[in-house]
Amino acid sequence: MKIQLDQIGKKFNTEWIFRNVSFSFEENSVSAILGRNGSGKSTLLQVVAGNLHPTAGKVVYTHGGQTISSDEIFRHLAMVAPYLELIEDFTLDEMLAFHFSFKRYLPGYDIASVTDLLQFPAMKHKQIRQFSSGMKQRVKLVLAILSDVPILLLDEPTMNLDKTGIDWYLELVHKFAGSRSVIICSNLHQTESAFATKSLQIEEFKQ
Repeated sequence: MKIQLDQIGKKFNTEWIFRNVSFSFEENSVSAILGRNGSGKSTLLQVVAGNLHPTAGKVVYTHGGQTISSDEIFRHLAMVAPYLELIEDFTLDEMLAFHFSFKRYLPGYDIASVTDLLQFPAMKHKQIRQFSSGMKQRVKLVLAILSDVPILLLDEPTMNLDKTGIDWYLELVHKFAGSRSVIICSNLHQTESAFATKSLQIEEFKQ
């Protein structure tokens, strides 16, 4: 799916977070939104996801030659972000079953194979609240990346991951990004987005 930002701006009260952002996220590509903490990366990603409406400009989504409305874009994306929480009363099996009742698995995958990817089989019947922060982040990542959708939005995807977890994440993205539009929000020079082919420096649009 192609996502075109046309002179996008967003403000809260009287303060502009960013203005006049024009950028194209292409199909079958990995792009990065880069900037320091508090620079507006997550806000822009929320606009791309259709969770926030832009104050100015527009976002245009096209897929297979058809335009997708912003009200329907949630059906076509999966997202990982620090502000999106797991349901901690669920066991891992329950969390996977719940999520994939709304999103389809990638072809060839099911609850058992997704559980295997997480690499902590002893935890499958334990509540999410018993997981470490790194384990919770792995769950968030497989829920998004193993969903059969054309857009992946990854906001600080290596948060709470150690070196082993970061290597696991990089392998996961390289294996499953496929012909999708992947957008990664990251602080500058982070390993999590080093493989992006295009980047948008959000601080260039601060006013």
